[in-house]
Amino acid sequence: MICHLTNGIIEAQISDYGAKITRLIVPNKDGDRKDIVLGFATEAEWRTQEPSFNAVMGRCANRIKGAQFELDGKTYHLLANDRGNTLHGGNHGFNIRTWEVEEHDDTHVRLHYRSADGEEGFPGNLDVWVTYALTADNALSILYEAKTDAPTLVNLTNHAYFNLEGEQSVSVRDHMLQVLADAYTPLDETDCPTGEILPVDGTPMDLRQPTRVGDRLADPFFIPSRGINHNWVLPTAGTMRKIAVLSAAGRTMEVYTTCPALQVYTGNWVEAHVGKSGVTYRPLNSICLETQNCPDAIHHPNFPSPVLLPGETYREQTRYQFN
Repeated sequence: MICHLTNGIIEAQISDYGAKITRLIVPNKDGDRKDIVLGFATEAEWRTQEPSFNAVMGRCANRIKGAQFELDGKTYHLLANDRGNTLHGGNHGFNIRTWEVEEHDDTHVRLHYRSADGEEGFPGNLDVWVTYALTADNALSILYEAKTDAPTLVNLTNHAYFNLEGEQSVSVRDHMLQVLADAYTPLDETDCPTGEILPVDGTPMDLRQPTRVGDRLADPFFIPSRGINHNWVLPTAGTMRKIAVLSAAGRTMEVYTTCPALQVYTGNWVEAHVGKSGVTYRPLNSICLETQNCPDAIHHPNFPSPVLLPGETYREQTRYQFN
């Protein structure tokens, strides 16, 4: 099922399969309308091609070191699907589940998914809701909510692959990126955090001023990850604030979130998929701005806790504001 949203200026299509954004059509300053998210032309392709495109990732987005964790004295073993680690909830994460559409009108859709106790190795029955809304001031808002009946891990994000020049563009090198963060989490050889939180000052991770993506990609710092695939620690977690700005081709996208961290990924491992406009997608022709918790937070007490307890409500919100 595809749900169509519009506020009269921006158009979005949301699928119940993976709660994916299948289209996001945004005009630039001259009124030129482009679809700015990667994707596929048919439902069959969405189900058989790149599974993470524009989907909600969970139960625990990003990486869990060693594909296991301990909670309340019990060790839980997960599927190792990324160099000995668990990535984006395992092989059958929220991105390839069919969600229930609970509400839908012209400007919003609310989807629900129940993740059963033991699914992909995680404890507790988890109810998850994601609400997409197009606002009157031209933002795409994403609200994440979750409740559990047993202690578990929750870290939700949307894995939208953006290209503000249009999804048919072959590169994001000319995009300008600003990340309003003073610190980052260094990585080990498997792209998991070491546990340190270091200042960006004097490092290639300092994007506090608008920076051409292609210029930063040329830095040897990013060679081990084949591009940017790194996590920034954001200030004042829990409050909605501007944390990043992306611009290209007369479009500016400001990112606001309540989340404590931002993973930036330049599509370094995108395979040769043929997209909805007929262009073959390759590495570095898209960029993801994934608002979330820090990767592998369960193993680092100095990171915000990813543990959700019964009686609590997980609630995070992100806004992609278009100007």
